[in-house]
Amino acid sequence: MVFRKLMAAFGAGVEVDTVLTNTGVRPGEPLRGVVHFRGGNSDYKVEGIHIDLTAVVEIEQGDNEYKTSYSFLRQQVAGTFQLPAGAQHQQPFEIMVPWETPISAIAGHPLHGMKLGVQTELALAGALDKGDLDPLFVSPLPAQEQVIGALDRLGFQFKKADLERGTLYGSTMPFFQEIEYYAGGQWRRHFNELELTFIAGPRQMDVILEADKRGGFLTSSHDSYNRFTIRYDDPPNSADGALQRGLEQMARKRGWF
Repeated sequence: MVFRKLMAAFGAGVEVDTVLTNTGVRPGEPLRGVVHFRGGNSDYKVEGIHIDLTAVVEIEQGDNEYKTSYSFLRQQVAGTFQLPAGAQHQQPFEIMVPWETPISAIAGHPLHGMKLGVQTELALAGALDKGDLDPLFVSPLPAQEQVIGALDRLGFQFKKADLERGTLYGSTMPFFQEIEYYAGGQWRRHFNELELTFIAGPRQMDVILEADKRGGFLTSSHDSYNRFTIRYDDPPNSADGALQRGLEQMARKRGWF
């Protein structure tokens, strides 16, 4: 464990370390961990502990872009308790990961462009101290894996992923994920790039596709959209068919197909 000292400005000398039991989870699953404390030179009253699930989101403002952190779930895991001088204390916790939590790892590998984490906030000595961001790796749901696998089979190549500020229809999050691909296979004739977004719930998820097709010289770019629903109890190969139909519909809308 790596303890860090809290409240240096207040002279508290309390140290804390948060250890996640399962750093890799899926949306809708419990995230478990333990907050470890080590008391300072005096007795202190801990007024509460909160755990924040946090994401780094890209913000566009005019011609400028910057990144900021958004807390998308905040949960109290402990109330008031006394921490005697020099004493050690452990506080286990369990938090349900929201269904709409973005993907940050695929097949055990971090997804390039994504940064999710867990922060521990301690209320002590009348002030708040929020710790560093401990990495959190969220793997796709089985239905999301099916869609991602179908894109791989169609020849699409992963480009990058990021989080954009904004709320989509049917979503409760203040941001949404875009997983970007280079078009591959037969789809190179129709699209340059494809953006994939999931809005997941407990029984089904919506899949949003956005494709761009750049014309020749003096021809402006065009985007085409498609949105469809996949139920988690659908047959495993249904994602392939739904994705194929979605891509074909986008191509037809622009007369590309």
